[in-house]
Amino acid sequence: MVREDFFSRSIMLYGREGFERLQGSTVAVVGLGGVGSYAAEALCRGGIGGIRLVDCDIIKPPDVNRQLLALATNVGEKKVDVARRRLAEINPFMEVDARHEFFHHDTTGELLGGDLDFVIDAIDSMNPKAELVSQCVERALPVICVLGAAGKTDPMSVRIDSLGKTSVCPLARTLRRYLRNRKVAMDVPVVYSTEKPVSSHPAGPPAQHETSGTYVRGRPRRSLPSLPTIPAIFGLIAANYVILELLKRS
Repeated sequence: MVREDFFSRSIMLYGREGFERLQGSTVAVVGLGGVGSYAAEALCRGGIGGIRLVDCDIIKPPDVNRQLLALATNVGEKKVDVARRRLAEINPFMEVDARHEFFHHDTTGELLGGDLDFVIDAIDSMNPKAELVSQCVERALPVICVLGAAGKTDPMSVRIDSLGKTSVCPLARTLRRYLRNRKVAMDVPVVYSTEKPVSSHPAGPPAQHETSGTYVRGRPRRSLPSLPTIPAIFGLIAANYVILELLKRS
């Protein structure tokens, strides 16, 4: 089994030099839900040489509707463990660093340490999300932040722009406020949708509150309606952005 055999079509597109650049890169994906799980797999299939997976949660039954890792047979398992196995089966040459951790100010040094080339923020909780973005900016570590995919139905409304130029997205508005308090500039690239989110259907099940996983930290979050497709599109767009940005490096 030869490494290049897996990536022959990628090498046709990137060229050998570009491929080796990706092979020498390490990307962190923080959050392995509906967005992060797809982003991580796209990076793996795209030829990224190393990945750091950060998530403190386990797989739960409602995850099956939108999370690539979630199966009826692995409910209760740690997401990072499932992701590690899956990525190894796709690309055994990839170095996978899986961290079952909650990202916050007290774990920043550990989870952002080492030689990272890019970070994908796929966190749902606002305080950890703002902390991750602000820490990446402070460390001059390239980051792309993924905003709200829940309640969205139109894939043509998904955009990449700087945080300061977003519109409609409620999560973007809240994140701007959090980052202003931290004196962080609004030029961070984000994936977001210009579509107004859809509310939960009145005939649907009542919204439940979720904790931040096996590490009970922060405020419980209300569950939100979601299609399987839109979070995946957000995650794939973020991974695509990272791959193209890494290919630009000399």
